[in-house]
Amino acid sequence: MSIEESTVPQRSVTIIGQGYVGLPLAQAAVRAGWLVHGLDVTVSLVEALNGGMSHIDDLSDDEISEMLDLGYCATVNPAVICNSDVVVMCVPTPLGEAGSPDLGAVKAASRTVGENISEGTTVILESTTYPGTTDGVVQLIIESASGLEAGEDFHLAYSPERIDPGSQKYGIKNTPKLVGGVNDAATQAGVAFYGDFVDDPVAMSGTREAETAKLLENTFRHVNIALVNEMAKFCNELNIDIWEVIRGASTKPFGFMRFTPGPGVGGHCIPIDPNYLSFEVRKQLGYPFRFVELAQEINNSMPHYVVDRVATLLNAHRKPLNGSEILLLGVTYKADIADQRESPARDVADLLQAKGAIVRFHDPMVDTWNLDSGPIPREEDLDRAVREVDAVVLLQAHKTYQLDHIASRATVMLDTRGVAPLPAQRL
Repeated sequence: MSIEESTVPQRSVTIIGQGYVGLPLAQAAVRAGWLVHGLDVTVSLVEALNGGMSHIDDLSDDEISEMLDLGYCATVNPAVICNSDVVVMCVPTPLGEAGSPDLGAVKAASRTVGENISEGTTVILESTTYPGTTDGVVQLIIESASGLEAGEDFHLAYSPERIDPGSQKYGIKNTPKLVGGVNDAATQAGVAFYGDFVDDPVAMSGTREAETAKLLENTFRHVNIALVNEMAKFCNELNIDIWEVIRGASTKPFGFMRFTPGPGVGGHCIPIDPNYLSFEVRKQLGYPFRFVELAQEINNSMPHYVVDRVATLLNAHRKPLNGSEILLLGVTYKADIADQRESPARDVADLLQAKGAIVRFHDPMVDTWNLDSGPIPREEDLDRAVREVDAVVLLQAHKTYQLDHIASRATVMLDTRGVAPLPAQRL
């Protein structure tokens, strides 16, 4: 290393929020040579990360230790922002009352940034939200708290997260990254940051276009999932195999994209994000985003449909749902991960219990499962439980499940994912 190179200070980034979005981003940045501060408000989480312990599926303890060796440090001290070249906000944006976006964490993070930001810093919001949040909420808070002006004294941009938890195919590096700034300089500053570890950073014309692009991505999935969910219902009534219909349609090499029905939608995006756009359309324009609201209605009805199907199958065996023992297999929102956010399994279990069923569960990724009504018993001996219960409901097809074995031993089995062989009944 030359003298000139050794005097160049290491670039520093503070990533606010060390969850499913912020922590993988921190890994990508520190591997690219950035000095990374992982800022979070949860003391126990920060202590665990600094001790080399991961709390998300996508990163192992060994990978956290590697990050620490490379210069990563988790902290609860917002003063790290002062000396950071880049600050990225990856905080949660859940739904609040009446389906409105809850920007409490975004506003709090923006105030923290404003109180600690230095001139010349690039600030990027990654949290999913409605269009106008970056330049209409975040910008105003930072400017008020700092006395600096976006576009003049600091760069401000929006870059929607595109994390697919548990994916073995797509990660931060090979997933194109949208970046839209309050001006062209801010966009280019964001592109330059992500360009260090993302193969294809994509410049957008502005923050609102980048915000809306994220909502379009997830609304597209939301609406098409609702389409096949509704088709699953009437295909069952018409004695048509929806899974065979989907298999046939999927052979078309153009003009069709495969979506499958299920017990509902879960995760950190699909059940929530389209509502941001629907809320803002109603607020700003005074009329509904009808596709989103209809899709929400259909997808929210699927846990009820699952319970009705279970009752019908039990009835064929001269058993009432009331008093029957039901085993739920897979209670996470996605296969082969432990993430339970917005999982439809909760609604299915609640509805079954409301009708008098005795609910048990098994999930190789989940040790304990608590509903508002209390904990649900976990079955340790899966084979014995399958043989003993009145009905088995496959909600999430984890790869460790031997579905042919389970289907052959269950008295009644409803497969909501279309993967179990006969004699299991499909959704």
